[in-house]
Amino acid sequence: MASIGYARVSTREQNPDSQVAELQAAGAERVFTDRGDSSRVTDRPQWLACLDYLRPGDTLLIRALDRIAGTEKMAIQVIHDLDERGVLIRSLTEPPIDTTTAMGRALYGVVAVFAQLRVDTIRENTRRGLAHARSEGRLGGRPTVMKKDDIKLARLMRANNISYAKIAAALNLKPTTVRRTLARPEKAEGNEQ
Repeated sequence: MASIGYARVSTREQNPDSQVAELQAAGAERVFTDRGDSSRVTDRPQWLACLDYLRPGDTLLIRALDRIAGTEKMAIQVIHDLDERGVLIRSLTEPPIDTTTAMGRALYGVVAVFAQLRVDTIRENTRRGLAHARSEGRLGGRPTVMKKDDIKLARLMRANNISYAKIAAALNLKPTTVRRTLARPEKAEGNEQ
């Protein structure tokens, strides 16, 4: 009967160390960590490894339910699947719920609904903020790594029907960087270096 932790951050730029430290402080003997994977994706590499590692009688430690499931339906399914395998779940931030009882599973379902509400609210606020920024002529998101002169050259090359891949190779960039930068309105490039 071991306590096994699972941590997840949504982007590769985020650092999961604080989650890992919390899980270890709560008694996790081993922590599986995914980086840059959405909780709506079920085949996250470390999540699958964690599920494979868990044995009947083990406890899965998580910081919050949204680390393992992106929707309430997914959360309920995960809780059900782990319960069938004899694995308990303990969240460090949600109320203590015993998934070995019918009432505990039902309460976890309610918690899953509120976790989904939290995710949806964050998403809605982000969209609203980006729309407001666009209405004021600002673009949200990460600034481009392309310099002003490179952007001008890339626009000229693209006007001559040169592919994104060839432009990227000429500028020593990734094609997705070139494509995203050229998709931006030209007035937004005044902030670039």
